[in-house]
Amino acid sequence: MTQYVIIGDGISGSSAAETLREEEPEAEITVITDEGEPLYNRILIKEHAKGKLPEAPISIHDEEWYAERDIELSLNTHVTSVDTDAKVVHTHEGDDLEYDKLLIATGGTPTQLPVDNSDADGVHHFWTFQDARAIRESSEAADRGVIVGAGLLGIDFAAVCGAQGVEADYLMRGDRWWRYALSADGAEIMHEGMREVGVEPVFDSGVDQFEVDDDGHVTAAIDPNGERYPCDFAGVAIGLTFNTEFLGDIDLEEENGIVVDEYMQTSIDDVYAAGDITRFYDVLLGEQAQNGSWGSAKEQGRVAAINMAADDEAEGFEWVSSYSITHFDFPFLSFGHPTLGDDHAERRYSDTEWRRIAFKDGKIVGGVLIGDLSPQSTFKQLMREQRDVADQADVLLEQSVDIDELAPPQEQ
Repeated sequence: MTQYVIIGDGISGSSAAETLREEEPEAEITVITDEGEPLYNRILIKEHAKGKLPEAPISIHDEEWYAERDIELSLNTHVTSVDTDAKVVHTHEGDDLEYDKLLIATGGTPTQLPVDNSDADGVHHFWTFQDARAIRESSEAADRGVIVGAGLLGIDFAAVCGAQGVEADYLMRGDRWWRYALSADGAEIMHEGMREVGVEPVFDSGVDQFEVDDDGHVTAAIDPNGERYPCDFAGVAIGLTFNTEFLGDIDLEEENGIVVDEYMQTSIDDVYAAGDITRFYDVLLGEQAQNGSWGSAKEQGRVAAINMAADDEAEGFEWVSSYSITHFDFPFLSFGHPTLGDDHAERRYSDTEWRRIAFKDGKIVGGVLIGDLSPQSTFKQLMREQRDVADQADVLLEQSVDIDELAPPQEQ
């Protein structure tokens, strides 16, 4: 009987467990997680923190879900080491779990600012359901806030402050929010959205230290320019540190994440990885890439399980990811790899509508849509088809994109 061990019960680990059970009804499947509750929706926890959703709709699986599928779930369990020669996983409780195939789906932990008092009471990171609960409680009691981290996770803190009536300063190191994917035109739409909910972007800033009171609660952030920003709530989102410390010094290829091929196979036989922790081979991009979206993690878990059960390269991972933000009066969506590319095309259509497309070797590799998300299916289709369309950017930037107006592939 095949023994599968999955480390991590996020969407990638859970998706893999479900797929493995479908593929191998008689296999032994064990899922290990250091969290105290089964799978929940990481997308919706931000709505809980904003005070918009109770806890009930956020949970996806309860423990009974695993029992019904004869999947062993170990909550509050820390993996201390993995012996890939003996094919054994060791836990903090002294248990030794043997495996035939192992999936690592442990994701990451929010990176802490390397400054004084970054662990003070009132300074929050946003990743788990427990984080969301603490953020909700803290923001409800706060008057002023500070946000650090000008990316997709940082803007969730801006939304929390806006929803909870906390006036906040959003301290950004560069001259705009998500400067790697947005030009000044696109970023300004986002900046105005922040201002409308009471969050003021502060550029060329950051945090050199936090000040605290006698009780150890944050009272202010000091930026590199010496400016002081009073706060009793702070949100920090400067990236993830991947949870690989339990792997020790095993000979696993890592490069800012665990390197896998398009089959989710690592550099060690019978060891797979899925989700945020992976640096995977993107067949559409033609190189190694990373992606932190929910849909991508779920699909990686499914693909990993298919290949684990088949004991072969049965199915490759091919996916065009997307990430949406619904915090403001206008929608926002990024797709593919908007920060990559050797060429870009963009257009602003109104105060709340903007579009940018990233190309590599003439093909679309990603983009950002603000205000009107309707072209996303066309752009994703062109990505999957790997059509050379960079020289037809004028058609792609029309307000309504008609794929039939593009020159067919054979004529290019």
